[in-house]
Amino acid sequence: MQSFSLILLVLTSVPPAKDAVPTPTPPPGMRVLGAQDKQQLVGAARTAQDPEPPIQSAEEVLEDLRNEAAGIEEPPEEESTELEEMRALEGATLDPGARPNAEVLQSLRRLGLANPLRQRMLDALEEPTFNEDEELGELPLITDLSNFDVARVQPKYDIPVEMQPLVAQYIQFFQGPGRKWFRKWVSRSTRYLPVMQPILEAQGLPRDTVYLAMIESGFSPTAYSWAHASGPWQFISSTGRQYGLHQDFWVDERRDPIKATYAAARYLRDLHKELGHWYLAWAGYNTGSGRVRRLVERHGSDDFWVISAEKGLALETKHYVPKLIAAALIAKHPSAFGFSEDEFVYEQALSFDEVKINDATDLDVIARAAGVSVVDLQDLNPELRRWCTPPASAKNPYVLRLPQGTAARFAENFAKLPAKERLTFRIHKVKRGDTLSQIALTYGTAPEAILQMNRLKSVKTLRLNAELVIPVPASRGGGKTEGDNALARKVAQARRSGVTVLRPEDEVPAGTPRGPVATGPIKTETISGRKRITYGVQSGDSLWAIAQRFQVNVDDMRKWNNLTVRASKKALKVGSVLYVWPDNAPKQVEERAGTVIAQRAPAGNAGRPGTVHELAAGESIWSVAQRYGVSVEDLKRWNNIKDTTRLPTGLRLTVKAP
Repeated sequence: MQSFSLILLVLTSVPPAKDAVPTPTPPPGMRVLGAQDKQQLVGAARTAQDPEPPIQSAEEVLEDLRNEAAGIEEPPEEESTELEEMRALEGATLDPGARPNAEVLQSLRRLGLANPLRQRMLDALEEPTFNEDEELGELPLITDLSNFDVARVQPKYDIPVEMQPLVAQYIQFFQGPGRKWFRKWVSRSTRYLPVMQPILEAQGLPRDTVYLAMIESGFSPTAYSWAHASGPWQFISSTGRQYGLHQDFWVDERRDPIKATYAAARYLRDLHKELGHWYLAWAGYNTGSGRVRRLVERHGSDDFWVISAEKGLALETKHYVPKLIAAALIAKHPSAFGFSEDEFVYEQALSFDEVKINDATDLDVIARAAGVSVVDLQDLNPELRRWCTPPASAKNPYVLRLPQGTAARFAENFAKLPAKERLTFRIHKVKRGDTLSQIALTYGTAPEAILQMNRLKSVKTLRLNAELVIPVPASRGGGKTEGDNALARKVAQARRSGVTVLRPEDEVPAGTPRGPVATGPIKTETISGRKRITYGVQSGDSLWAIAQRFQVNVDDMRKWNNLTVRASKKALKVGSVLYVWPDNAPKQVEERAGTVIAQRAPAGNAGRPGTVHELAAGESIWSVAQRYGVSVEDLKRWNNIKDTTRLPTGLRLTVKAP
């Protein structure tokens, strides 16, 4: 992470060559670091060598940045966190409008400068130019990106690569602040390049298109973005389905590195056919082909750099193409860009056997039969969303991947497994009133096993209408049998993985409202000499009806509860609470918009106090019922009313039971 500042230190100390090619003028939204920026970084580098109080780590800086953002309801997955952290720092470093320049410099300074490549780069200054006539082999260390002739390495690529100002900035970003993540990506790439590149080539795409998956997800099958894109190629649900990636309760094929690569190849091939250039196709992959096509037509150019210099593309899309080029340049020539081999922990190439499974089967059972771990199975089959394979049959089996060389052992051992060692599965749709313990009792299984199968650590309230996989011993015919062996093993496995189960008395039935359900007036208090009523909204209430009941104004009701006209509807959910401040001496009547509305029964009403109401103009039997807290049916019965549509003004209504 430290080499960003180091490169600037080196570059500021190198005299420019007489025939140096100047850095192209960056388009709007892109910038080249100026002399003042370099001087500040050089000063930061020198200051960092002096003793000073402890400073924050890079992780602490990123945590500070995240805490300033809008609150996130749920923590992202681990791989998603990797992408989000990198992109947060990427934005702060490469987007001058994202944060003040001083803060960017401070963040870079906090990353530190202790880097073993420093001396190697300083030594390279003794040879400031390269021998252009030598045969292209291992590139020497590049210390001056502005004078690097990218044409020297173009033959190594089957995608167009060129050095633009923003490409250089991304190279510096990956060398410095983004170094931690780029090391991960390159280390992980050796697992997926051998399987992804042949697929791309077979589908008519350049093999180096694979680096799009690098900048999308870092080659992570489990990456998940804020836009709900998933998998190594970051498909959203709709586009994934359009290109054949199945998504349901059991699987999400967007996460499968092989199936998703076929889909991405077809999608990119369509984009290239529509837009005519790979840069435009990549931009279309990020923002949609329609937007790119309209900009091409508007500006009369199919040059991505021309289009990106104008308005119309989001900043992320303007950065997308240069980011991909920078990633491809470094990934193929890491040592030339300051990365040493000992920085990478290369993963083995993806290899596997395939077997056909004819029924929904516990991964733990499959793992024991194959002599491998469940983690190995999940790693090879990232599309699985449950702890088991999906329902299947001999006619339509599910194809599962096993570690290479284990298929024969699995077939032999799996055939010998008795029923007591297996689990079968049911699907349960959560109904109102369900609890985990009740569901477990109904199916004769264990709560821990249900949580484990559904990848849940703990649950207090089940989500209404959610679907759960219920593991059931295959040999159970009722009561305790030897079929409990498999279930007991699943419970033990769940507990080892950190699953915890609440006591039945601590569970909350599904569908239970999260807030208190209040109906009618629930509290009366005096505040500053005025009476305030706390009212729980009931079924059938409206703001007008509540106002009539308490002889207040609707506008006052909105003011007391900080409600706009639009927000009033949301506030009137059953169980929500409103505050009412009834006047101590209300008017007898009020004229509102030409309609006279009775605020309180006139003093001249006959009969016992509060038992008779004289119908005022604009009132209905329903509003009277709401006002006195009785039902419409009661009012009709007490007053012998058959037709409520033609009630005359002045009609005297009995509003209490005779």
